[in-house]
Order: sequence, then structure tokens, then C-alpha cells
Amino acid sequence: MGPEDMERAILLRAKGYTAKQIARALGVPQAAVVAFIRQSARSDSRSAAERELKACWVNAGWGDGLLVDGRVDWPDRPHLEPAVGGLVAVLVARDAGRDRVSVCGYLVDVYFLGIKNVIGPRLLNDQQHAQFTRTYYAAFEQPPIAAPIELAQQLVLGAARYARGFGLEPAPGFDEVRGHLGEWSGDRVITFGYNGHPFYVQGPHDDPRRIADALRRAEGRAAAVEATDLVGV
Repeated sequence: MGPEDMERAILLRAKGYTAKQIARALGVPQAAVVAFIRQSARSDSRSAAERELKACWVNAGWGDGLLVDGRVDWPDRPHLEPAVGGLVAVLVARDAGRDRVSVCGYLVDVYFLGIKNVIGPRLLNDQQHAQFTRTYYAAFEQPPIAAPIELAQQLVLGAARYARGFGLEPAPGFDEVRGHLGEWSGDRVITFGYNGHPFYVQGPHDDPRRIADALRRAEGRAAAVEATDLVGV
């Protein structure tokens, strides 16, 4: 890919084009576009954390079913709607210069699967950012809650670490949006799972074989913990 192709690829990526769509638009191999996107993502990830945080949102009821360290006092509102099965939506916007922000979204299953879907980075002006935020949380009956970035880190990166324990990797594209979360201490403040236990809620796009393997690992871990608890009884 030449310099002009790279510049066009960046613009198309910011508009939400997939690697396949970009390759078709530029008339270049898809593999070349994928490699360029990954390289750009690594570079963006290193610099994203240094950009000014403009907004951070989570949905109301993010803490339903989670065990949260009592020493922290993070904002939340109880659900007024039916339970959403441990799904948490996180949105992070950072300054991108020229009166624009770079926005990344994370859909997280905090009970078991970890990162189910990601969006971004998307370059938006203030009006577009406001509209995108409304659209992103349109499925929730209550408006989103302004949250500290530390809560977003705990929910997204903590859930990713939890799911990896069962062999479940984050959704494709996670490396491209990881940098918007900034550097995380790794301190465990939230205990994931429903009331501390892995709990799977089936989704329409889940891979049955992948989930079955993960559930076996979760059951094996639970059995190991139970056996440990019985030692000396």
C-alpha cells in the first residue's frame, strides 16, 4: 500500500468501513489492509492514553449481579427494565484535535463471555458524538451514566481477563480500541460472574462449540475450588 492508499484507508476506517470493504474500495489485497490496520492500531493504542479524556459512559444497572469492593463508590442506578443478562455497554471518547473526538464502544458480558463486540475508533465532531452516544444506548430504557475511566477499565479489561481464564478471547478488533481505556493497574475491584459464579446467557451470534469448551473449563475450575474447600473437612 502506498501513502495515498494508507491515507484513504485511515479515512474509510474512521467511517466504520471493514477491512474487506476498504480493500475493495482501494483495489488492494485484503491482507495488506488488515496488516496496515493492525500496525496503525498498535501505534494508536500507544498514543490514545495520552489524549485528553472527553467522555466516559456506562449503562444504568452495570453492577447488577456483580460483587464490587465496598471501598469504591462508583455511580450507578438500578435497572427499571428487565435484566439484560449481564451485558454492559461502555463508551469512551478522547480528544482527537480539530474539534473532533475519537470514540470507542465496548459491549461486555460481565457474567462469562467478556468482550462480545467493539466499535471504533470513530472520529466525530461534537454533534455527531452526541448523536452516536444516544444511538449506542438506545436499547436501554434509562440514559447512560457519566463514569470515571477507572470504572470503564475495571469493567472492560477486568471482564476480558476473567473470560480469558475460560479460554475466551475478546471480540475481533479489541486491540484497535484497547488504547482508549488507558493504562490499568490491574487491581481487582470487581468480582465477575453472577454473584461470583460464571453464568452463561445464550446470544444469537455465539459459537456453540467455543462456548461449550469454555463452560467445561468453568465447571472444571468450580470442581477444583470445591475439592480444595473440602480438604481437611
